[in-house]
Amino acid sequence: MLVEKTVTEFTEVLASKEPVPGGGGASALIGAIGISLGDMVGELTVGKKKFADVEDEVKNLMERAQQVRKDFLELVDADAEVFAPLAKAYGIPKDDPKRDEIMEAALRGGCSVPMDIMRKCGEALDIIAELAEKGTQIAISDAGCGAAACKAAIQAASLNVFINTKSMKDRDYAMQLEKEADALLEKYTRLADEIYDAVVGRLR
Repeated sequence: MLVEKTVTEFTEVLASKEPVPGGGGASALIGAIGISLGDMVGELTVGKKKFADVEDEVKNLMERAQQVRKDFLELVDADAEVFAPLAKAYGIPKDDPKRDEIMEAALRGGCSVPMDIMRKCGEALDIIAELAEKGTQIAISDAGCGAAACKAAIQAASLNVFINTKSMKDRDYAMQLEKEADALLEKYTRLADEIYDAVVGRLR
């Protein structure tokens, strides 16, 4: 499993000619890092008298953050799994009568995980937004870092959607995916920027 590699090993294979991990797996890992930074805010908040009135809310946010982190890590390997048949499909001769059908199915699979990563980035940013608001000020920069990481992750994942929808024969399905991806990008890059700007405003 890719997520069981050390950071050094993961980045070395990422930089190599190996087909996986690629941009999708990398974006999922970045998302996991982002939500982990959000969770850190919670860890530094609970147990302090100053935040007793929001402790239950923060604990709930932390539980959600920990599940999202696990989901992101599962998506690192899931992306590698869906890329394998897509890579194989590209190698099918163009005169093979089954190529289009196989390619279309592989393209749909290739889009599925990056779309899940985008959706998960949205969940992560919703959580980080609340932790940035309710959590301790000593970790506010970590909330901003987490938001910035999740913004990068959702943008990176979107590229792995669009590279596949571009090749789809079923344009209605492709446009449906692109519409959802665009909506997620619009909503959550804006939220990430709002979190980042709010953090900067509290630091400077």
